[in-house]
Amino acid sequence: MTQTDLTRMTATQIAGLVATGETSAVEVTRAHLDRIAAVDDRVRAFLHVDSEGALAAAAEVDARRAAGEELGPLAGVPVAVKDVLTTKGVPTTVGSKILEGWRPPYDSTIVQRLRAAGTVMLGKTNMDEFAMGSSTEYSAYGPTHNPWDLSRIPGGSGGGSSAALAAYEAPLAIGSDTGGSIRQPGAVTGTVGAKPTYGGTSRYGLVAFSSSLDTPGPCARTVLDAALLHEVIGGHDPRDSTSIPQPVPDVVAAARLGATGDLTGVKLGIVSEFVGEGAEPGVMAAFRESVDALTKLGAEVVEVSCPHFRYALPAYYLIAPSEASSNLARFDGVRFGLRVGDDGNRSLEEVMSLTREAGFGAEVKRRIMIGTYALSSGYYDAYYGQAQKVRTLITRDFTAAFEQVDALISPTTPFVAFPIGARTADPYQMYLADLFTIPTNLYGGPGISVPCGLSDGLPVGFQIMAPTMADDRMYRVAAALESVVGTFTPPAL
Repeated sequence: MTQTDLTRMTATQIAGLVATGETSAVEVTRAHLDRIAAVDDRVRAFLHVDSEGALAAAAEVDARRAAGEELGPLAGVPVAVKDVLTTKGVPTTVGSKILEGWRPPYDSTIVQRLRAAGTVMLGKTNMDEFAMGSSTEYSAYGPTHNPWDLSRIPGGSGGGSSAALAAYEAPLAIGSDTGGSIRQPGAVTGTVGAKPTYGGTSRYGLVAFSSSLDTPGPCARTVLDAALLHEVIGGHDPRDSTSIPQPVPDVVAAARLGATGDLTGVKLGIVSEFVGEGAEPGVMAAFRESVDALTKLGAEVVEVSCPHFRYALPAYYLIAPSEASSNLARFDGVRFGLRVGDDGNRSLEEVMSLTREAGFGAEVKRRIMIGTYALSSGYYDAYYGQAQKVRTLITRDFTAAFEQVDALISPTTPFVAFPIGARTADPYQMYLADLFTIPTNLYGGPGISVPCGLSDGLPVGFQIMAPTMADDRMYRVAAALESVVGTFTPPAL
């Protein structure tokens, strides 16, 4: 079995071979580390590769197997982790200069659960600074490139995780989704990205951007792999006050059921507001073909109006920056991370100002200023307060829709991957990348993007949205679509 064979396998296949001893976790890990060494100078998916730690973790899995221990369903499978989650002793930068070189003293809950499950952490992936972006161009360490076309973006903010999957540098990855940062990169790289129900995965150790929206979740190349990873990382965490004290829905069983290709009795609603103007013709063509495929599998498909979804984008860009302006106040050059101008002659206020000026990038500064303004005296009710009212109306739209259908469907993004540099001069055009994903975050429900076709040779994503704590529904529909559409392989790097 060659290294190429190992890197092209699904996580499910790898785990099966490790469990039976047909290959070792160390062999699998070496194959992926060699793949990273061969292609990541062009893709730039990783900010830090922990080769020593990965091989040590893999050797531990092999020792446990040799001792006769029963291994978990993902034991020995490599995973790439978005650099927004703390990792003990391993750099965590959140794509920002203000945390360059910081090595946290603790693991996030997600990372703890990954380690306990026997997965092998390869390293930390690139991202838009503090998860603020839709293209991974706002990373302080340079952009990540889309393996389908290295001149194009891999989505954002978690473009490093999705690019690592598409480039076969890792079979699994972890992302975080605040406004679409798992699903949108999945769509434009031809991979699977799932946003769990808010509170269904722990935020403990997730460096906060917008606390009422941030949701860690799984990224993979197949729906079943994503479900298996979701099962590992999900569930209640008493250290996270927003964590839901309920078990994870049986997403793995739902994915296996969906893979049989039977959607009899399932009713799906096309969000009518997302199939009009704004989406590229090629995206809509792939979406419509996928809807036809789901109908042939037995699903009933109707159009459902969610009239307030059109206000989701402006509401989000008041709520998220407002929460960011509060969360990012802790990065002041005093307690940890970068410190600029501390020469003994400046006041603490001057040091803090110089540190934040040097440490934060332009997009982060823009959002902090928007959020601070929206929360300021005299403007709070007019901006932040109004945005929260819109959020309530969007939640009511979802509630009404789910009284009619089991799940909602739409394209994941209005367009395919655009060229690097094409939208950085116009923030609004950049924000439109998340037009179809943001409503789910404001509502708090789960959403998944699964590849559904190509437009001009580039991947198109199909989004499925489900009610809160009904994550299994989206996995069933996604797996059913995958069973007829298949998976997509980018051109060889």
